[in-house]
Amino acid sequence: MAERQELIERLRQLRGIGQSFTDFRGQAQQLSEDSLLRLLAALGHTVDDRRRLQREAAALEESEWRCVLPPVVVLRGERRVPFTVLAPLLPVIHWRVASEQGETLSGEVNPAQLAVLGERGIRELWYVRLALELPTLEPGYHGLRLARADGTLLASTRLIVAPEACFEPELIHRGGRVWGPAVQLYTLRSSRNWGIGDFTDLAGFAEAAARLGADLVGLNPLHALFPADPALCGPYSPSSRYFLNILYIDPEAVPEFAASVEARRLFATADFQARLAALRSAPRVDYPGVTGCKLEILREVFATFTARGSHERRTEFLQFINNGGQELEFFGLFHALHEHFTAAGVVGGWPAWPEAFHDPKGAAAQSFRLAESRAVEFHCWLQWVAAGQLQAAERKARAAGLRLGLYRDLAVGPNGAGDETWAAPKLYAADATVGAPPDPLAPQGQDWGIPPVRPDELRARAYEPFIRLLRANMGRHGALRIDHVMMLFRLWWVPRGCASAAGGYVHYPLDELLAIVALESQRRQCLVIGEDLGTVPPEVRAAMAEYGLYSYRVLLFEREPDGRFRRPADYPRRALATIGTHDLPPLASFWAGSDIGLRERLALYPQPGEADVERQARAAARAALLEALHAEGLLPGKPSEAVSQEDLLHAVQCFLARSPAAVLVLQPEDWLGMDTPVNVPGTHENYPNWTCKLTADWPAFMAAPGVRELAEAVNSARRGSDDG
Repeated sequence: MAERQELIERLRQLRGIGQSFTDFRGQAQQLSEDSLLRLLAALGHTVDDRRRLQREAAALEESEWRCVLPPVVVLRGERRVPFTVLAPLLPVIHWRVASEQGETLSGEVNPAQLAVLGERGIRELWYVRLALELPTLEPGYHGLRLARADGTLLASTRLIVAPEACFEPELIHRGGRVWGPAVQLYTLRSSRNWGIGDFTDLAGFAEAAARLGADLVGLNPLHALFPADPALCGPYSPSSRYFLNILYIDPEAVPEFAASVEARRLFATADFQARLAALRSAPRVDYPGVTGCKLEILREVFATFTARGSHERRTEFLQFINNGGQELEFFGLFHALHEHFTAAGVVGGWPAWPEAFHDPKGAAAQSFRLAESRAVEFHCWLQWVAAGQLQAAERKARAAGLRLGLYRDLAVGPNGAGDETWAAPKLYAADATVGAPPDPLAPQGQDWGIPPVRPDELRARAYEPFIRLLRANMGRHGALRIDHVMMLFRLWWVPRGCASAAGGYVHYPLDELLAIVALESQRRQCLVIGEDLGTVPPEVRAAMAEYGLYSYRVLLFEREPDGRFRRPADYPRRALATIGTHDLPPLASFWAGSDIGLRERLALYPQPGEADVERQARAAARAALLEALHAEGLLPGKPSEAVSQEDLLHAVQCFLARSPAAVLVLQPEDWLGMDTPVNVPGTHENYPNWTCKLTADWPAFMAAPGVRELAEAVNSARRGSDDG
């Protein structure tokens, strides 16, 4: 028994599974043996077979020494590359670096003269780890080769040289403070859209925000969802984070729409116009209805494009296909297959398909690709159209005066039944999901239902999937929010079949991932904000500061130990400040406490009386907020006197605008006094998350006197005036 326990402990350390963690109360929580065994099983270990487990542990321990070079080396502020050779040492080793800039650097070293980093004997062989000192290299992705004197290759690896920190825009670096509205794009109403906000709305909304003095517009994740199953509408559980949600396409803005007789004829029918009117007037986004209308028209537009599209446009599309490579091909193939199998009554995404179709490179999938090439091409074309319309919106936003442009959002992971996992199943742990341990927001813990990336596989692929993910979501000269930034350090894995509270933390190579974030940030001149809410280990806070990631500060959580709200002056400079998030109720709901009643009706308080305790805490929070607002001179009268909702909403936003935080985002839901949350965590089956629209058309409320007055006050506060 002791031998087995020692073996399991060795594997726990090798796999980076946390033995314990500090919860939101500051108390240490131990990982149970059952949870540990389930996590090891999710990582592919045969926990019920001691001999196999022993072999697996030995293989893991030895593999690092048996490789001359690791699959990837990340350098930042140093030039030493570790490599391993057998004793006796070779008399000379040649090295060569092929730089990304097209240069070749080379040299030779005597291993006996290099610094020894470690030694180990394995099965009568002796391995020595040495440090190779390279010349200074420009930041980028380079190739390193080691060879014997006769030219025989010893090993090669990807060499990533990172800058010291992420990019910071010059206007912020000089001390400027910017602000802008953050919207869930699908919530935008207008008289012209098709029942869901689209990229044309985004461009117009950005121009209106610029007229108010804003410098950015924040967005929900724009990741690709599931057109064949529109009910799967959660932006944080997408089919793929590498591609875009095609429901944000404005069909009328596609150049071929005007040339498509069939599309315009269908669009002009009384029935189609009635459907659009119903979609626009609905209080919530009707995803099936929107999807049906858009795809009907877009298929006709695609037919026109393929038959009569201009040579220039067709050339651009072919270039898009070529640039997208296998990743785009698999995406188009997945969604054509998903459409095919959904129509045949097979639900549940690729895990429910016949096994022959589980491999995108397999004979069945490739035969389908050849037979249904037009369907595959259609989904690739939709991505080209979406990418073009988003780029046009970005250009218009910057031309209108938004100096930071669009502020995009990167979700933690994909839906396990979507394209991202289908195209690379070995990259994800199929027998676990990501979530969070119990905290005040979710006392029962959280299970987000998304599969975690395996850290060993990610590193074995030289971080290529992570690099592509950043490039797909970082707009040039904009900003990116990394949801749950702690994922770069550790993720709460919930073994399949377990309650979320029975999960455990699996660790990731924080410094290497942040170095890549810094490199891609500098290349795209993109500000990076890490959403560091919840249980944040000190290692993450320290690394964010070191690598220049901005913190994410939410007013409703910024409280002192005695319950007082933190003064605006006490907010950090390198931060984004906001009142709430997509997981929190709008300010009007928070103030009235209607969110507590909603959560109570949804049975989200596991213990009797928990809702009443929350109501008492909320009353204290309201009193503390009033006191803070009065202390800043933002409300008339005394803290004990009644205050109107309008005055309260105005005062709270001005309160936060006074903070030294470099970036401020405000929610239109608070401008409109809304009390309906867009998302209630843990309720994907009994609450219509991600469907609630704003209560007014954006052109109307963005020009309303109250919003203009608020913008003037925020602009004044951001400039440092005392009259906010």
